[in-house]
Amino acid sequence: MDTFNVLIPGAGGPAGINTIKSLRLSLFKGNIVSTDSNSLSAGFFLSDFSYVIPPYDDKFFIKKLLKIIKEQNIKVLMPSSGFDIYGYSINYDLILKNGALPIVSRRKVLEICRDKLLSYKFLSNKFPFAFTFEYHKKIDTFPLIAKPRFGKGSDNIIKVENKFDLNYVSRKFKNMIFQEYLPGTEYTVDVLSDLNEKPIMAIPRIRIDTKAGISVKGKIKRDLMIENLCKKIAETLGIKGPCCIQLKESENGELKIIEINPRLGGGTIFTTLAGANFPAMLLEMISDNNNNIIIPKVSEITILRYFEEIVIE
Repeated sequence: MDTFNVLIPGAGGPAGINTIKSLRLSLFKGNIVSTDSNSLSAGFFLSDFSYVIPPYDDKFFIKKLLKIIKEQNIKVLMPSSGFDIYGYSINYDLILKNGALPIVSRRKVLEICRDKLLSYKFLSNKFPFAFTFEYHKKIDTFPLIAKPRFGKGSDNIIKVENKFDLNYVSRKFKNMIFQEYLPGTEYTVDVLSDLNEKPIMAIPRIRIDTKAGISVKGKIKRDLMIENLCKKIAETLGIKGPCCIQLKESENGELKIIEINPRLGGGTIFTTLAGANFPAMLLEMISDNNNNIIIPKVSEITILRYFEEIVIE
């Protein structure tokens, strides 16, 4: 692997922190530079250098970013936050012109994934997507799951049991969509595509327990059918680099897509620990111009997470 410096945005979130940890577990010898809008981001204390940077929609964002790229001689940006990826995709050409490669999908792809209703419309004619709709007055079958049309994590995801719940959700929240209720096993599948949007591998993991939308107990479970399905989804969308696809089983065991996140996920470290270090593999791709990509052996392991403290003097 070539030695170059990498920037990890979103250093306060699980995905950013796990990207840093994954690189530390690899043979990566360059500097890890992290950014976040919060000066008390845990990832700052795991990096070689760190910077507070405005949110991507701030008018000073790109100016500050380009200054960091120049100061730290950044060659690769590895966005992992569901918010940051838009800023890096919008400014892709400008960032590339300044010497750094953002590993992020095209803006059109990000918009399809961000909008859960659009995801359903784009993919449901080819893939088993959880039935998704918008207008609550047409609903007469329960239970259902209500969730924000735009958003990430588990905020405002509500089980709707009856008409009373439905009317309450519709009055209280805006831009909600409704999905069929799927009571079975839930999976997140970490998918890695190369820099030409060709899927390389997919690693399913069962979400045994979650908190705030992030998996805290998970089991790697290889399944060729699920892996091939998710690679086809990534290819159809045109994902570049990593994504994580969430699926859940219906009452009769049918597996259905519930959402796609076009980035490294908060639980992707589980896949790293099982043997497939996606951040390190991405850097190998860049070093080798997408050639001779080695597919690692992946173990079916169970991972438990716990809190770890950082003391600041």
